[in-house]
Amino acid sequence: MLTGQALLYFIYAVAAASVILAGEAFYLSLASRRSRFAAVNHRLRRLADEAPAEKTLQSLLRERGLTDSGDFVFGLVWLNRLYTQSGITGNPLTFAASFVLAGLTLALLLWFLIGLSEPGALIVFLVVGFILPLLVLRRARSKRIQKFAKQLPDALDMIVRSLRAGHPASVAIGLVAREMSDPLGTEFGIVADEITFGLSMEQAVRKLSERVGFEGLHLLTVSLSIQSKTGGNLTEILANLSSVLRERQKLRMKIRALSAEGRVSAWVISLFPVAMFLILQVIAPSYYGKIWHNPVIFPVFTVFGGWALLGDYIMYRMVNFDF
Repeated sequence: MLTGQALLYFIYAVAAASVILAGEAFYLSLASRRSRFAAVNHRLRRLADEAPAEKTLQSLLRERGLTDSGDFVFGLVWLNRLYTQSGITGNPLTFAASFVLAGLTLALLLWFLIGLSEPGALIVFLVVGFILPLLVLRRARSKRIQKFAKQLPDALDMIVRSLRAGHPASVAIGLVAREMSDPLGTEFGIVADEITFGLSMEQAVRKLSERVGFEGLHLLTVSLSIQSKTGGNLTEILANLSSVLRERQKLRMKIRALSAEGRVSAWVISLFPVAMFLILQVIAPSYYGKIWHNPVIFPVFTVFGGWALLGDYIMYRMVNFDF
């Protein structure tokens, strides 16, 4: 029989153990949820939902504006390719409709609230509804390709090490899909799934090149095509390609550093007139007098704006190099 004091100690011990176990259970539950949401890439998070691999592959392709087989959805191939390569997920029609509605709403508000002229409202609608989404897509594609370019040499080195260890190429690509973060991890995961469901490695990598738009993948596609037709050491080919891509990346960064002064000068020259115009409008609204009501002002602004954009384009081409 337990004495009263021993029974009290036993109750204390059980209570303490209960608190510890409850805290541990809560921590494990929270850690499992965090690990699920902190998966290394988007594809692994989708696979964590316990959906079939084929369904996951199809959903990953559809949210990139592609069919279940990885082909483009609509006829404007250049626009569909731009949307796919930007990495933006969701329905392309919804993306386009949101900008069109935003442009229409902004144009109507400016027309009714501040009395903007009809040509001005039309220009606002066209810029926001059609030009702005293209700029957003191009910017997103450029940033995504830059990130992919930094990851690709490491991915090729991982494939080379896996091949030297005796693994087949499909297993090596699957390893990259599990270990690398986005955007490369999900893209190589799609390649691994496409190979699993019947595509050849050459076809899967060619589709990868179309989805990403990075020129280094064209080299990878050509290398695999030549290797599959003529034979050769795939490990050595991929190792050499990784070395070439690293050297190209170093050269690109060196050129970017050397052209930094020119790029900053281009931004200053481009933004200075606009900034001065806005400052004058704030501190001296009557500086331009009644010039806004002159019928010549709109054509003059259009001509000088066109010349300014042409100068910006020339400066952009002078400080950006394709190699």
